[in-house]
Amino acid sequence: MDIRGSRVLILGGSGLVGLAIARELLPLRPAHLVISGLTQAEAEGALRELRAEPAAAEVELVAEWGDVFLPHALKDRRRAELLTDPPARAALLDDLYGPVDEAAVERSAFGALLLRHRPQVLIDCINTATVFAYQNVFASATALRASARGGPVAGDQVERHLATLYLPQLIQHAQLALETMRRTGTEIYLKVGTSGTGGMGLNIPFTHSEERPSKMLLAKSSLAGAQTLLLYLLARTPGAPAVKEIKPTAAISWKRIGSGEVWRGGKPIQRIDAVRELPVSEAFAATPAESDAWHATGEPLRGVYLDAGENGLFSPPEFEALTALGLMEFITPEEIAQDVVREIRGYPSGRDVVAALDAATSGPTYRAGVLRQYALDRMAALEAEQGVESVAYEMLGPPRLSKLLFEAALLGRLSGGSLRAAARLDAEATAAAAAERLRADADLRTRIVSIGLPILLPDGETLLRGPDVKAPPADPRAAEIDRAVERGWVDLRASNWRRWRERIAAIVAEQLGEVGPDGGSREALELYPHGDAVRPGALAAWVFRYEEQGERIKR
Repeated sequence: MDIRGSRVLILGGSGLVGLAIARELLPLRPAHLVISGLTQAEAEGALRELRAEPAAAEVELVAEWGDVFLPHALKDRRRAELLTDPPARAALLDDLYGPVDEAAVERSAFGALLLRHRPQVLIDCINTATVFAYQNVFASATALRASARGGPVAGDQVERHLATLYLPQLIQHAQLALETMRRTGTEIYLKVGTSGTGGMGLNIPFTHSEERPSKMLLAKSSLAGAQTLLLYLLARTPGAPAVKEIKPTAAISWKRIGSGEVWRGGKPIQRIDAVRELPVSEAFAATPAESDAWHATGEPLRGVYLDAGENGLFSPPEFEALTALGLMEFITPEEIAQDVVREIRGYPSGRDVVAALDAATSGPTYRAGVLRQYALDRMAALEAEQGVESVAYEMLGPPRLSKLLFEAALLGRLSGGSLRAAARLDAEATAAAAAERLRADADLRTRIVSIGLPILLPDGETLLRGPDVKAPPADPRAAEIDRAVERGWVDLRASNWRRWRERIAAIVAEQLGEVGPDGGSREALELYPHGDAVRPGALAAWVFRYEEQGERIKR
């Protein structure tokens, strides 16, 4: 796409890669460039750096900050603090385990940010896998089990543990991203992802635990892979933006070289001097505050360092070891930024992981399409030989599929198997005829209720059911009943047959009234390739594909 005059938002834009991408974008003259960081200081500091760039004068630069994985009202608070605050923790869990609807989008910091700026291009440089994995579900689980061994576990500890579970957070983020970007009209979503191990294998020597690799590091890699597969699915979703992912597989460095105070975790490392020798048997008995074996000098640690951005400050030997040939090696943020901008502009970089998965995965085949027709013909012949109509077994699901299949089968019987006839049926008469047919046809009736589908009779007040119901109502109120009917009840009411008549009239108008195959391949012959025949499977597929927008868009 043409970046000139566009609205661009960079999540994690204050980081090493985010800033490099922003610098690469500035000469292309976006109208509006939003830099989002975790804190106000980070975001505004990034803007100060960017305003020094020659091309910055023609671009509106905006700073935003806060944790985009939290509710908007809580975005400026530390997550650890929220987990000790019962109302805030409850709000976090309600969103995490609740439905992703319009209200959830507006409550989320991510949704509120996108709704405010409506970016055409969204570039995500947040290391999502690290954010979630370093909440450390392993430590939380160990503490929870220890508490359980001592007696009943407190509800707040259970809630804190639930808030550390990785997959619910990642799934919620993916669903929020889809719903928000649909609403804001985002055209391109590009993720700068991670492999979790900097491209190294399970023998990686750089880890933060006794194990090599640590469980937290493997959790990070697992989440990075899971997010890539969610992006792969997002790219195959109608109405979603174009989706890409650049996944660096080396250490990302360097920001600058300097000397002076060495900072870690947002503050200088204090110089500590050991002043008394300790026997090993005594060395770990006292807490640091109680020991007289060491003392703080009151000075910070100083030295020469390489600033690696979010990864911190490395001493010269640390950087030398990390980037040595055969170990993690490294890639510069500018190289990543160039690949990102090439992809956004439509010039393939060869580094898009989503495109690579598209090319490498095994999709539908011509052979399978030919064999599909053979399988369908053979099963139809067996049904004719045995005098049965095997409509649905509720193995595939959801129950809505079985509902649609049985309703379409009933429609076929009542219309003589003709789509044109079904498109002219009277809804009231069809409701009465369907009820009469099911009262008389014990085989069809038992096939429906045996797999857990109730049959709602035309009056809407009475039903037939078996011991198992796949889509029970939450309560007997009318609204809940209607939701349950939609999810998986065979509905004999006239209103439902009216919907079926409208569906089939649309199919007839699109298919049987067109030029047909003589008009060439441009005709949408695949919409319903069965002529005038009522085929339950094909009708249910049409509903899922077009009416419910469940269409596959890539093969």
